[in-house]
Amino acid sequence: MQRAGFFSHIYVERRALDYPATADILKHFPKVEPIIIRHYKDVFNRKHQSFGCQKASPCLIVAKKEGQLVYPGAPVCQSFGHHYFYYTSCMMNCIYDCEYCYLQGMYPSGNVVLFVNLEDIFAQVDALLRRHPVYLCISYDTDLLAFEKAAGLVRRWYMFARERPELTIEVRTKSGAFHVLDDLTPLPNVIFAWTLSPQPVIERYEHQTAAASVRIKALRQAAAAGFPVRVCFDPLLYVPDFKSLYGALMRELFREPLDVMDASIGVFRISVDYLKNMRRQRPESPLLWYPFVLEEHVYHYGQDMAKAMTGFVRDCLKNYIPEDKIFIWDGGESNEMS
Repeated sequence: MQRAGFFSHIYVERRALDYPATADILKHFPKVEPIIIRHYKDVFNRKHQSFGCQKASPCLIVAKKEGQLVYPGAPVCQSFGHHYFYYTSCMMNCIYDCEYCYLQGMYPSGNVVLFVNLEDIFAQVDALLRRHPVYLCISYDTDLLAFEKAAGLVRRWYMFARERPELTIEVRTKSGAFHVLDDLTPLPNVIFAWTLSPQPVIERYEHQTAAASVRIKALRQAAAAGFPVRVCFDPLLYVPDFKSLYGALMRELFREPLDVMDASIGVFRISVDYLKNMRRQRPESPLLWYPFVLEEHVYHYGQDMAKAMTGFVRDCLKNYIPEDKIFIWDGGESNEMS
């Protein structure tokens, strides 16, 4: 995914030109001549863009981010019992193309924006740390590990967290690229979390992502190295043979002993406004046109189906993970097991 030539064009904000990270990124794509622009929104926020067409031939926009850079965690995201739960976005959009991804409902463009002023994000995290501990998700709005070879952002976050024990970061991914970090010494406050789906679901809906077997191999590498590893069955998708497919995935995952810190389970859910935009982007998608239940401005499968789906996966996981280490979003008010 990070081979030279993957991006059809690379745009660079004039104010981002002098950052060392910009030079490093451009070296990784030597065959693409950068186009200098005033502001990333001049390209990213243009009207009448086609998310789908841009995913087929994406552009990279290198930029500087300003204003608020660290945000409180959203209610539809799992906090894993952490009171001071935040997220940040070093990149906008993802090099993958999952059919159910909320980013296509949130952004007007399928192009990728990479922010090079990571020190400014670090400064805002440090300001929070002076007040209280911080649990920070750094890879919710993208897949940083999938782009690690080009950008090195996960490594820089690791170095930052290494000096700040009151900061815990989660790196969530659908990539198999942990090997680019296998020289790092494990830290208790750097969690690697793999989103797992049955292979038929990946082939149908998670375009360009790593295969299930590749993800499992990568998470086993991280666990063997000593990093805290989280397995995420989120979002669960209501598909034919749901129990057969997810049951087989569990057996594949735990075929050999595996030290997992905890597990996350959640059904597909999406805000009203995002789903409207997503359906406009993918009018042919049966997944997005399912007759969802609307509760408090969030669409999902409904309480009964959600509990049946998460309950099945929870019961499978209980054979391998203590029940108090299984966190659930099923459409109810709580994010975790009681």
